[in-house]
This record gives sequence, C-alpha cells and structure tokens, in this order.
Amino acid sequence: MAAHEPTAPKGGRAKGELEAEVLDALQHAAPEALSPGEVKDRLGGGLSYSTVVTALSRLYAKGLLKRSLRGRAFAYTPVADDSGLAARQMRKVLDDRPDREAVLTRFVDDLSADDEQLLRKLLDTGQ
Repeated sequence: MAAHEPTAPKGGRAKGELEAEVLDALQHAAPEALSPGEVKDRLGGGLSYSTVVTALSRLYAKGLLKRSLRGRAFAYTPVADDSGLAARQMRKVLDDRPDREAVLTRFVDDLSADDEQLLRKLLDTGQ
C-alpha cells in the first residue's frame, strides 16, 4: 500500500469513506430529505446513530448538505447533485490555493485529449 493512501482502522472505514457513503445515500434518496435514522437504515453495516449524526453534521458544516427540522431531528439533503458537488469540491480546492494560475495550468496539462477538447468546447460556448 502506498504511503499516501488512507488506511482504515481495523474493522472500520478509510478517512472520508463514511461521508462519501452518506452523500451517496442522500443523493439516491433525492428529492426526499432523510433523517439520521433513515440514513443509518440505508447504510446498514451496524453503524451507531451517533456516528451517522456526526457524519451528517460534518457534511453540513462543509456546506455539502442542507437541513430542515422534521419533528425532533433534522432531515438532510445534498445542496447539489453529484456533478454539482464535484464542481464545488474542485472550486474549493482552487480557492484554497494561493496560485490559481498554477493550479489551473496543471489541471489542464493533466487532462486527457478528449477532456481538453470538451473543456475548450464548453469555454467557447460560454457554458
């Protein structure tokens, strides 16, 4: 295993894996908002309620989820679809770096020829 790969605790998940699973469960429930208990049921795997609440709270704090009060608990939905969430993450990475030009240059340099052509098309059409 490479040194940069996250390792899962014994019997657990790798860093970020639970949050990714929670997001996936919520995206497949769209447009229905889910309570922590409903998310827990969809994930299965013997997770505790508090573990699911913690993951939902972290995703909410990161701006990836919105929530509304349903009864005595919050119900959560993603702020965007899968493509929108990926775009938000890309924008956050770009915003967090001091040299935007270097990041964008490296990004474009690393694109496949097909992706570069698609990006040029999108830029040309003003998308």
